Amino acid sequence: MENAAAPGWLLPQWPAPAGVHALCSTREGGVSEGRYGGLNLGTHVGDDPSSVQVNRRRFAERLAARPVFLEQVHGTRLLPIEAATEDGAAADACTTTERGLACTIMVADCLPVLFTDRAGRRVAAAHAGWRGLAAGVLERTVEAFDGEGGAGNVMAWLGPCIGPDAFEVGDEVLAAFEAAAPQARECFRPGARPGKWMADLAGLARQRLAAAGVQSLHGNDGSEAWCTVHNPLLFFSHRRDGVSGRFAASIWRG
Repeated sequence: MENAAAPGWLLPQWPAPAGVHALCSTREGGVSEGRYGGLNLGTHVGDDPSSVQVNRRRFAERLAARPVFLEQVHGTRLLPIEAATEDGAAADACTTTERGLACTIMVADCLPVLFTDRAGRRVAAAHAGWRGLAAGVLERTVEAFDGEGGAGNVMAWLGPCIGPDAFEVGDEVLAAFEAAAPQARECFRPGARPGKWMADLAGLARQRLAAAGVQSLHGNDGSEAWCTVHNPLLFFSHRRDGVSGRFAASIWRG
């Protein structure tokens, strides 16, 4: 697990160039209560809107940048963001070359992935639930770096997500990944019931990124410390709790 940037928050440990900053929140530091207890950043999960407003303000203050929040729809759309971009655009990835704008992904079991190039000219973030991951959201995000030297010049940090001992899926999920890459089966093991599999979401993302040409991969290695389900004091988890808040991972140019 990464070092904390502040009590309970994660500061990615990766060779990002000077001027590129990244941070991943947890439940720590917020005012929400009950199932949303802590720093819930999601406006769409039933929490008190005034609490979320306070939480988002605290999050932005910690970043010292403006986080741009998306309406994430488990698709593959990549949104270029700029100073005039407002919150709420339907997309599952975003990218920018502007300073002071934080590409931000909210999650509660899905995988947030942060990107930059070695020169720090561009940053990006992607939301990788299994549907978006299978459909190519990470590859679409990597393509945004074609003007910065392509995939071989990109590094990625994988944040917390549901772990391989907690993510039970059906045959259709295995089939969706195998259709694109037979080696994806290496990231599935049989579940306790027929037709069920335990899936390694972070492992699948690493496979897809490596196949796309990204070799500098950091962060989530599939160990329990990264699992949203097994770390209830740190992370929100929809799979664990049914109703939950959202934490976020952000990357920006300072």
